[in-house]
Amino acid sequence: MTSRDALDAPSSVPVIAPHGDVDIEALPALQERADSALAEHGALILDAAGISFADSSFLRLVFTLHDRGDLRIAAPSPTVRRLLQVVGADTFLNLYATVEAARSGPAA
Repeated sequence: MTSRDALDAPSSVPVIAPHGDVDIEALPALQERADSALAEHGALILDAAGISFADSSFLRLVFTLHDRGDLRIAAPSPTVRRLLQVVGADTFLNLYATVEAARSGPAA
């Protein structure tokens, strides 16, 4: 997994954009960045467009982040969207079509 992080202004919601496989091996680095963003800003945009594979460890992280703060999932790839639908998480998570929509979307 590779990732890019973005923060346009001090008050902006940070964006983390993992790419490739998000599994048990890639999770620690992603979790560390996500934990830091939530602790500092109380909110996080997860740009999920580049995720090609996600397993149950990714789901656990998403649920944990959702419970801890304002998690906004932007542009979920077909893989991520299907995973969230299978477990019913698409009914309660904050999903947005784009990062821009997530930035301007209402806080959870």
